[in-house]
Amino acid sequence: MINNTTDTNKLPMPADAELLIAPGCAHCPGVLDALGKLIKDGLIGRLTVTNVVSHPEAAQAADTRSVPWMRIGPYALEGAHSLSELRDWAEQAATGAHMGVYLSYLLEQQRLTQVVTLIEERPSLLHDLLPLLADLETPMGVRIGIGAVFEDLQDSGLLDNIVDELGALTRDSQPQVRADACHYLGLSGKAAASSYIQPLLDDPDAEVREIAAETLPLLPKA
Repeated sequence: MINNTTDTNKLPMPADAELLIAPGCAHCPGVLDALGKLIKDGLIGRLTVTNVVSHPEAAQAADTRSVPWMRIGPYALEGAHSLSELRDWAEQAATGAHMGVYLSYLLEQQRLTQVVTLIEERPSLLHDLLPLLADLETPMGVRIGIGAVFEDLQDSGLLDNIVDELGALTRDSQPQVRADACHYLGLSGKAAASSYIQPLLDDPDAEVREIAAETLPLLPKA
């Protein structure tokens, strides 16, 4: 006898979603329709829709002044998004994908302050930036944004948690990755970073050697 029962425990749990709209919003109907389709497809478990004119406290709680604003699982998004884009976010939320993709999206949108705030609230998110730093396919705007995040966090002490991971990147095969890792190790201000930077003084790449020579004196001695 064939058992056709599906083991629901192995299926991704669809994320819940929240949508903020307002009368006269040109993009709100399209986003609402798209999220409704995702509910029918089983990619969203529940959708809460709020009119911010009637309930301005909802916009205040979301820290947004624009609509449509939506949250799908952990991902807060603003503005017009196509059905396929929202489907991608819903699928990632359901599968528990790491936050690196979302942080990359925010940096591409030049929402640096939001990324810094997220990391201050959840310092573990710093670890999700490092694969982006190590990937030369990461868009230049995102790479620049990562640098801006590290600079903003320079005096926060949060960079202490990724010194060893940045140190590992100083041994990457790509000079650009080694150079970036060296610079960001300098921002950490940790004496332990010196042991990773010292070998870069003899790096085969001239730019890496230059950054190492400029960075090493900035660190306290162990």
